[in-house]
Amino acid sequence: METFKEEFFKALDPIVAKILDKALDGKEVSRGEALELFKTKNLDFQALILVADWLRRKKVGDIVTYVCNRNINFTNVCYNDCGFCAFSKKIGDPEAYLLKPEEVGLKAKEAWLMGATEVCVQGGLHPKIDAYYYEEIVKSIKAYTPKIHIHGFSPMEIVYGSRKAGLTVKETLKMLKEAGLGSIPGTSAEILVDEVRREICPKKITCKEWVETVKTAHRLGIPSTSTIMYGHIDKPEDWAVHLSMLKEIQRETHGFTEFVPLTFVHWNTPIYLEGKSKPGATGFEDLKMYAVSRIFFNGLIDNIQVSWVKLGVKFAQVALNAGANDFGGTLMEENISRAAGATTGQNLPVEEIVRVIKDAGRIPAERTTTYQIIKAYG
Repeated sequence: METFKEEFFKALDPIVAKILDKALDGKEVSRGEALELFKTKNLDFQALILVADWLRRKKVGDIVTYVCNRNINFTNVCYNDCGFCAFSKKIGDPEAYLLKPEEVGLKAKEAWLMGATEVCVQGGLHPKIDAYYYEEIVKSIKAYTPKIHIHGFSPMEIVYGSRKAGLTVKETLKMLKEAGLGSIPGTSAEILVDEVRREICPKKITCKEWVETVKTAHRLGIPSTSTIMYGHIDKPEDWAVHLSMLKEIQRETHGFTEFVPLTFVHWNTPIYLEGKSKPGATGFEDLKMYAVSRIFFNGLIDNIQVSWVKLGVKFAQVALNAGANDFGGTLMEENISRAAGATTGQNLPVEEIVRVIKDAGRIPAERTTTYQIIKAYG
C-alpha cells in the first residue's frame, strides 16, 4: 500500500501532491493552495476527491445527516433586483404575495405535525415590512409550535429590517432571539468579493456588512450556516477569497454549524438570459467545491452539506463521496431554486433521503439544526 501511495503521488503534479500530502497530515491549507486545488484536472482531480473523502471519513465517520424541515418563503416581493434571482416580484404583480405572521405560524404547526423539527423562514425585501414584522412572525411560530427550531432571516434581511425599523443590527438580533429565533441562514453571502457583488447584486449589503452581521449573531449566541453561490460570473480566485473569509470568521466565533455550497441555477435568471453569466457550474466544479471546502475547513467546519435542490438527488448522492456529510433538509416546499429553473421538486420525503444515503453506502441519521443526532438508521 505504501508503494502504491508513493507511485500514485509521483504521478500527480508536484504542487498538488504537496498540498494533498499536507492536508492528509492534518496541516492547514492556505488560500493560495486552495486555489491550486480548484484548478486540478485529470488524475490530480481524482486525488483531490479521494483525499477529501478520506478527511471526511476521518473527521465525521460514515454517518450522513439530514434535518426534517419546512422551507417558508413568507413573501416574494423584493426590490433588490439581483441578477441571479428569478423568484422576486413587485407589488401589483398578480403573483406577488405576503404571508401574514399567523399564516406562517400555521405553516410551522403543519410542518411540526408532519415531523419537522425546523422551519427555515426567509423572504424578499418587501417595502412594507421591517424587523418588527420578523418579530411577529417568530412569535406566531412559537405560539403555534413552541418546540420547533426557527432558522430564519438572512444577513441581508436582518440589515434591511433593522434599517426599516430604526434599530441596529445587534438590537434586531437580540429582539428576534428573545422572541424565539434559534439560528440564521448564512445566505445572501453569494460571493464575498465586492467587485462580483456589484455586478450580480449591486443593491445588496457589502461583504463587510455581511461579515459584521454574521459575527454579531454569533457573539449573541445565534449560530448560522455558511454558504457560497458560485458558477455565474465568478472565478476560482473569488471562491478562494470567499472561503478564506468564512474561515477567518469561524476561527474567531466558531458560530458556523455547516458550509453549504450553492451551485448557480441559471435557466430563468436575468444575468443568464442577458448573456452575462455562465450556464452554471460544471459537474467537475461542483465536486471540487465540496472537496476543496472539506480540505480547507478541516478542523474548523466539520459539516459540509449537499444541496439536492440545486444538484439534483443523484448528483448530490455522488457529492457525498467528495467530502460532504450532510444531505440538507426535506424542505416540504421550495420556491427560489424552482423559480430559477430547478426541476428537482419541492419536497424530498425522509424515506427517500434515507434510501439515497444507504444506496451511497453510508449511514443515514436525522439531526437537529445544530447537529445533535435524533435517530440513526444503522
